[in-house]
Amino acid sequence: MKWKPQIESLKAYQPGKTMEDVQKLYKLEKVVKLASNENPFGCSANVQKYLQETALSQAIYPDGYAKDLRLKVAEHLSVEPTQLIFGNGSDEVIEMIARALLDSGNNTVMATPTFPQYKHNAIVEGAEVREVPLDLKGKHQLGRMLKEIDDSTSVVWLCSPNNPTGEYIRHNELVSFLNSVPPHVLVVLDEAYFEYVVAEDYYDSLELLKSYPQLLITRTFSKAYGLAGFRVGYGIGSHEVISKLEPIREPFNNNSLGQGAAASAIEDQAFIKECSEQNREGLNQYYRFCEENQLHYIPSQANFILIDFGVNGDEVFTFLMSKGFIVRSGQALGYPNSVRVTVGSQEQNEEVIEKMKEFLKELKKTK
Repeated sequence: MKWKPQIESLKAYQPGKTMEDVQKLYKLEKVVKLASNENPFGCSANVQKYLQETALSQAIYPDGYAKDLRLKVAEHLSVEPTQLIFGNGSDEVIEMIARALLDSGNNTVMATPTFPQYKHNAIVEGAEVREVPLDLKGKHQLGRMLKEIDDSTSVVWLCSPNNPTGEYIRHNELVSFLNSVPPHVLVVLDEAYFEYVVAEDYYDSLELLKSYPQLLITRTFSKAYGLAGFRVGYGIGSHEVISKLEPIREPFNNNSLGQGAAASAIEDQAFIKECSEQNREGLNQYYRFCEENQLHYIPSQANFILIDFGVNGDEVFTFLMSKGFIVRSGQALGYPNSVRVTVGSQEQNEEVIEKMKEFLKELKKTK
């Protein structure tokens, strides 16, 4: 078989151990997952009501255009319905972009470390990947990224807030960057954690879209909306950009339940506001822990925090997992001495912080 040579070195996505796996492995009564940046408060009551009251025919295809969801999202964002494209999670929107714009004759620019699917999809399409390291504070080095752009660049990826650091791009930085990017380059602004941002100097991407038609914004219902299991994401762009991507989209790519759940969820912005406030309180719990124990961390605008323990992140990961808390080791994220922890409920945060303190005590004994 004639496989693409560039996929020979690729590895399939490796999900972490399930809660059930960890429970059996360590014979635990309770396991808390704080590894995938899911919403610890679940989803809006609107969604539960929708699921209870809706009867769908499993034999009928979903609405391929996602009309009801499209209209509600368009109204919420004050954009035209034709400015939206929906995906099986924002992952699929990223895949559509790569498939439409990247090939062996061009290149793409991104930060590192960042969300790995940008690079993964670029490699699949055979494009040259140009990576610019984040600075010591976990920020995009936009000036250096600009220097990597040339006539063969098709896409630039910006993740803000960035995964795994939680850092964000400031309004003035982004405007300056967009003013310098050539018009032939699509700038993808990944805002998966947009709903958690509280920084006053964060940009208004929808307003910027009016002045920069080569901008494409991606968002998701998997994080703050608590609908990760339904896999609904979307892109917002100019009519021209969206019309080029639509033929790439798989037909019927959003299932009926996911469309209805997302349409119900977006109507409850009070729930999103409450989750954002609880998230900010949770982050403060981790900030206090880090400062009390002289641990380096990056202040986050997302629903997770990256904490540097000064030792192999796998050690921290394994210790916490043995105590019933699944986090994400920084070994696979470009920060080998860190772990990334999803902000949970107040109780979950308190519990995992206590186990982190136990780890630090054990660490001191070995030194």
